[in-house]
Amino acid sequence: MSTLIRLNKFISDSGHCSRREADKLIEQRRVRINGAIPELGTKVAEGDKVTVDGNTISASASDKTDRIYIAYHKPVGVTCTTERHVKDNIIDAIGHKERIFPVGRLDKPSEGLIFLTSDGDIVNKILRAENAHDKEYVVTVNRPLTDSFIDKMSQGVPILNTVTKPCKVTMQSKMVFRIILTQGLNRQIRRMCEYLGYEVTKLKRSRIMSVRLAGLKPGQWRDLTQEEMADINNAVLGSTKTAI
Repeated sequence: MSTLIRLNKFISDSGHCSRREADKLIEQRRVRINGAIPELGTKVAEGDKVTVDGNTISASASDKTDRIYIAYHKPVGVTCTTERHVKDNIIDAIGHKERIFPVGRLDKPSEGLIFLTSDGDIVNKILRAENAHDKEYVVTVNRPLTDSFIDKMSQGVPILNTVTKPCKVTMQSKMVFRIILTQGLNRQIRRMCEYLGYEVTKLKRSRIMSVRLAGLKPGQWRDLTQEEMADINNAVLGSTKTAI
């Protein structure tokens, strides 16, 4: 590390947590630089000693050969948090030997594909809404679908003081549809369905970008392939801003 680097990026690059989580640690005064409590936005110089809760944080390998990237089929009931005191948290559910954290979220009643990694930098790049990365879901609702429902879902629905972006929605069967989103609003699909008078009874994420869930049973995980990582890195090329 030959230049100054923002503290939150230094912590996330180390594989300790995402940049957003690093900001929380700094705000909670759990971080020290050379024994002193830093502020948000503080930069780290080469030779500085950074600790979180008294544990030393090491600089990342420049070639990221020490990074973990996995695809996980999150079962219903698992919570996407790194807080180990939360029952059924995703970290304990996977039991990986390395420290990893989820890229984004899937709410507790939902299942399907989610990435986990020790590379905080790529988390921020993937989560940026401007990158418009496809996420595909298969959704079951409580009553028969109509052409009007499909059209309205596709065009955009008013939720959370905004209107969802146009998206691709196709009917799979009488009560099942497939939807491809480039947004990640809180409980977006469930809220969209609720607005149109439907209740989601099952929600599964089947794809993120070029990575598919196929082959993974609930609770199973696998390392992302070199080809998949190449596609992901190509998709986030040029993305440098902090995740929103």
